[in-house]
Amino acid sequence: MREVQFREALREAMQEEMRRDEKVFLLGEEVAEYNGAYKVSQGMLDEFGPKRIIDTPIAELGFAGIAVGAAMNGLRPICEFMTFNFSLVAIDQVINAAAKINSMSNGQYLAPMVFRGPTGSAGQLAQQHSQNFENWYANTPGLKVVVPSNPADAKGLLKSAIRDENPVIFMESEQMYGFKGMIPDGEYTIPIGVADVVKEGKDVTIVSFGKMMLRAQKAVEELTAEGIDAELIDLRTVRPIDYDTVIRSVQKTNRLVIVEEAWPLASISSEISHMVQRRAFDYLDAPIHRVTSHDTSLPYAPTFVEEYLPSVERIVKAVKAVSYKN
Repeated sequence: MREVQFREALREAMQEEMRRDEKVFLLGEEVAEYNGAYKVSQGMLDEFGPKRIIDTPIAELGFAGIAVGAAMNGLRPICEFMTFNFSLVAIDQVINAAAKINSMSNGQYLAPMVFRGPTGSAGQLAQQHSQNFENWYANTPGLKVVVPSNPADAKGLLKSAIRDENPVIFMESEQMYGFKGMIPDGEYTIPIGVADVVKEGKDVTIVSFGKMMLRAQKAVEELTAEGIDAELIDLRTVRPIDYDTVIRSVQKTNRLVIVEEAWPLASISSEISHMVQRRAFDYLDAPIHRVTSHDTSLPYAPTFVEEYLPSVERIVKAVKAVSYKN
């Protein structure tokens, strides 16, 4: 095991897959000469050259379309959006081309590719640069959607995403690129669609993913100090969702709190709530609680940013609301 930054784990995944398979290439804004807007692709131009590390114009619709066409013709592009807020400019290519080409061509064409980049809030970036679209893309058949919460998962899941025969949306927290964590030495992958039980517990199940895992973990520490034994699950992937792991946990703890950064309406937490009530209703001893961002666009003021996002305090409060020990 060794300690690396989140951005370094992503870089290693791309480098290893590009060395393994010459069909893999990276394109996007500032990925080459500038070494990536967040330095994820630092040094990759020197190693792989301008034919495989490609700087694009500021034209997401255009370079996403080029990537889809390349994937349909046998290559494996990694298409980086500087932020997934900008992917809205290219969403027709993602939804109506990449996600549907396998079905529309009756399997004659595939789109083995990765759309990756940062998602969610990153401080005072205001309304147009602080949004979460995991649930938007997860709503689309034909796509897989991955949201890692730590460097080890980021590397293992990105390698799996690059090798997948389907288009994969790979969303990273902009605030976590400098986050450090331990990753295994040598070659490894993590299967898409398998959740991680980060901590076992018996009193309540907490489910989260991505950046919100950091706040969920702090909440678990506070709850433990107060005698509440929470089980913490990192979904890792929001399409497909590992419902079985969540259901097994709820059958043990009989209580569920779901934490996510997106808005509450039609969210991933809404879908999990529905599935748990459908498959494990008789095991629930309290209503399911959700902790999401507030139902408004993110303001600029720093005090509003913290009020807007799920907080450790709100998570603890939700757990206590469902806990028999409260």
